[in-house]
Amino acid sequence: MSSTVRRMPGALCENAPVDIAIGLVVLVAAAAALAAAARRLGVSEPLVLIVAGIVASYLPLVPEIHPDPEIILLGLLPPLLYTAAIRTSLVDFRANLGTIAFLSVGLVLFSTFVVAAVVWWLLPVPFAVAVAVGAVVAPPDAVAATAVARRIGMPRQIVTILEDESLFNDATALVALRTAIAASAGTVSVWQAGGDFALAAGGGAAVGVVVALLLAWIRRRINDPVLDTTVSFLAPFVAYLPAEEIHASGVIAVVICGMILGHGAPVWQSAASRVSERINWRTIQFILESAVFLIIGLQVRAIVEGAWRGGLDNTTIAIAAVGVFAATVLARPLWIFPWLMLLRRFRRSTADSLRYSAVVSWAGMRGVVTLAAVLLLPRDTPQLEVLKLLALVVVTGTLVIQGTSLPLLVRLLRLRGPSRSEDALTAASLMQQATAAGLVELDKAVTPQTPPGVVTQLRERVEWKANAAWERLGRAESESTTPNAEYIRLRLVMLRAERQTVLRVRDSGTVDYAVLQYVLAQLDLEESMIDRFDTSDDQEEGVLAATGADNCCAHLRAAPLTREPDGPDECGECRAEGLSWVHLRMCLSCGHIGCCDSSPGNHATAHFRASGHPVMRSVEPGEAWRWCFVDEELG
Repeated sequence: MSSTVRRMPGALCENAPVDIAIGLVVLVAAAAALAAAARRLGVSEPLVLIVAGIVASYLPLVPEIHPDPEIILLGLLPPLLYTAAIRTSLVDFRANLGTIAFLSVGLVLFSTFVVAAVVWWLLPVPFAVAVAVGAVVAPPDAVAATAVARRIGMPRQIVTILEDESLFNDATALVALRTAIAASAGTVSVWQAGGDFALAAGGGAAVGVVVALLLAWIRRRINDPVLDTTVSFLAPFVAYLPAEEIHASGVIAVVICGMILGHGAPVWQSAASRVSERINWRTIQFILESAVFLIIGLQVRAIVEGAWRGGLDNTTIAIAAVGVFAATVLARPLWIFPWLMLLRRFRRSTADSLRYSAVVSWAGMRGVVTLAAVLLLPRDTPQLEVLKLLALVVVTGTLVIQGTSLPLLVRLLRLRGPSRSEDALTAASLMQQATAAGLVELDKAVTPQTPPGVVTQLRERVEWKANAAWERLGRAESESTTPNAEYIRLRLVMLRAERQTVLRVRDSGTVDYAVLQYVLAQLDLEESMIDRFDTSDDQEEGVLAATGADNCCAHLRAAPLTREPDGPDECGECRAEGLSWVHLRMCLSCGHIGCCDSSPGNHATAHFRASGHPVMRSVEPGEAWRWCFVDEELG
């Protein structure tokens, strides 16, 4: 990342490229080390990085960093948006489109003018400049939202809406900022502002679709994972730059392009290309996210000192900082609570809607876009250094206060993340369907020339895969293990011995190195493909495990294995509300049929909360498991 730094005394001009290179290496290494330490300690990565940056900014040997806003917007924002977009569900986005527009457009504009009113009231700046500041601090950040959501267990619907919102609100904020800057120069009208928004949204979406289709056409003709990953690296910039050239929204172009490519990846890319892309983008995301938050902290000293020298008294600056931070935080619930309660977006009880609205209202952390946008303000902007400080206070304050308190809020409201048992059951059921389809095609594809042993091996392999998914629902006793886990353990032992043998041959120098590399690559490929995901942390902790009759909780022991349902095999609440259920569950106390936690209504869980009946069971074909809501135990 290009930036202007304060040079050490005596540094030679010709060494400037070396100094910059060393600075970049130190920056990335420090950011990665701090983020890794935060993960290991189980604390917020953004918080650790920002605090470390603030501390480092006051150390005499650490130079000041003044990031170039264009480099941030062109070099950091597109890849960060793209890596989030390719993992975003296009199906979920379409389902939540109204809510996303309500948050990413309506809320951003509302926050912009609420903050603008406070800035205009507290500081001697024109109203157009105040609107520009409001646009700077209005958009919550995709990076910050994703970082917090990954660390805590929020309900999946909330996470989806927050991530989708944060992908699109940057576009609204940047267009509003551009319009406010033009208005401060007296060169914009209301009609022109409306046209800018229309061009930004429509033009950006059109560019994103065109670029995605073009890259999809190219990908269909590429089988080399290296070339395909190279195309993936170009995608965010190929979408962003043309959109910006026509004065459309590069943000929307990148997000639309990423979502389309992510949705079509299973069809357009080879499996090897998808694996390579996933690993590479996760690495890029980790490096960029860590660097961004560290850079935010490193700017604190320079911005604070610049604001103190700006001509305003310290009391006015402090009041303005507190006022802008409060307005930024409060604008979100003031917009969200009335509308979400009116729309009943979550289609739940009033209590659940209030709890979900509270979490969405408090999850408004700011980050990289605010950092970059404030640097776009013209140099002749009145009180520019103070305005930079206001933006920094909002970014740091929301990350520290909201980012650290959000997990506590989720716990106090008793909101739980996705049911791991429900996910395991759904995965096993889906794997069973896929296996059945594969076996049908196997029977069709067999010819008289096909060796019977090959057919038997294929059939055993896919059946083993399906059984492994169901094994995650059973708990192995301490003295035994599941067949799939034992297979993995033994195959890894074999692979270790095979690799050691190849390495001994390599060291002897009796075999050509190219041949050795080929054999080692084959061993690495098999080890990377082995079913190690079946032994996840969830399984090791037992959270997906079912208990046997002797070891289950008192509620499971007392409950019958089944009972007569009180109605047809359908969720009556879903019928009444016009919803579609995923799986059906039955209360073993009264026989009530309700939908599972993967369904929009969560009516089986709602029945437990209303009735207190502790145990339900699945009424899906081939499933005989029971679940205790009280002890959260599967039996």
